[in-house]
Amino acid sequence: MQMKMKLTVLAAMAAAFGSVSAQEVVKIGHVGPTSGAIAHLGKDNENGARLAIEELNAKGVKIGGKAVKFELVAEDDAADPKQATAAAQKLVDSKVNGVIGHLNSGTTIPASKIYSDAGIPQISPSSTNPKYTRQGYKTAFRVVADDVHLGGTLGRYAVNQLKGKSVAVIDDRTAYGQGVANEFEKAVKAAGATIVGREFTSDKATDFMAILTTLKGKKPDVVFFGGMDSVGGPMLKQMKSLGINAKFMGGDGICTAELPKLAGDAMADGQVVCAEAGGVEGDQKKAAADFGVRFQKRFNDDVKLYAPYVYDAVNVMVDAMVRAGSAQPSKYLPELAKTKAFGGVMGPISFDEKGDIKNGALTLYTYKGGKRDAIAVIR
Repeated sequence: MQMKMKLTVLAAMAAAFGSVSAQEVVKIGHVGPTSGAIAHLGKDNENGARLAIEELNAKGVKIGGKAVKFELVAEDDAADPKQATAAAQKLVDSKVNGVIGHLNSGTTIPASKIYSDAGIPQISPSSTNPKYTRQGYKTAFRVVADDVHLGGTLGRYAVNQLKGKSVAVIDDRTAYGQGVANEFEKAVKAAGATIVGREFTSDKATDFMAILTTLKGKKPDVVFFGGMDSVGGPMLKQMKSLGINAKFMGGDGICTAELPKLAGDAMADGQVVCAEAGGVEGDQKKAAADFGVRFQKRFNDDVKLYAPYVYDAVNVMVDAMVRAGSAQPSKYLPELAKTKAFGGVMGPISFDEKGDIKNGALTLYTYKGGKRDAIAVIR
């Protein structure tokens, strides 16, 4: 009798162990700057990934008929290219099944070679420099429009809607900042306005008085900054102190909820015009709003910028795994490339032959009363 009980207990333990071992662990890597000047954006991205992973685990997703448990492997690249490649190698060594990231173009581009060499799919939720998907890597994807679309749209808007005639351009010399500024400058010239000055700073600078004083003498009616909010905010303060009353424009790097706080009282209503890569309209607004509510409830914080794109990137990657019946990178990569009209919270996702999102949207914003105010969604 005692032997029979022991056998029964052992059988139960074996069954329990079998059910655990049958649940495959799928590792999703995420890399963003969770330290440094734009840590608020990096944490926003990471939380978007975390929410997606938690919801997928709660649903009990099966891949190839087997229950899987998703695990987030998060790394910090501090928006630094060298740290980014080290983080990428760490994820490759950890044998992650896929990577969401990086946030900046300057970190995404060097890291993309490491993922390509390892055959690991990578989806950037926010990198906009065209070079990222033009290197010939089959593993590189993005879920936002690129700088050709973003910078070009802002350049045309500066001339056609804001009636800018004398335009100054500043960039932070990063792959993102310089790239979007170049596209903006091309579009401004094509639309018939004059570039009166092109200056540069760095993504860690705090003093812009010398370049702003130079530009003030050229009397620009529009100043464009290619860079991030952590530099754009203080720049606005110094523009005000010098009496430069020009419109201030920028890409998605400055187009954040934090910009008014970083600029203090230096932002006049309607002075800033920026564009975010992405945007929702019509029925899609409800899905995006619902995501914001869930995000706030989970993290007790509002979405800063890219979190919903990270969330969509995780989900579109997992959808490809489900369709392939495998989380093995070589098996699901072809399915990821074939993605057609996946229903993301920020709109449908389809990829072209380069890995770029098809028909990517842009949203133009201004600020009123310290809050972002949408002007229009443009495709």
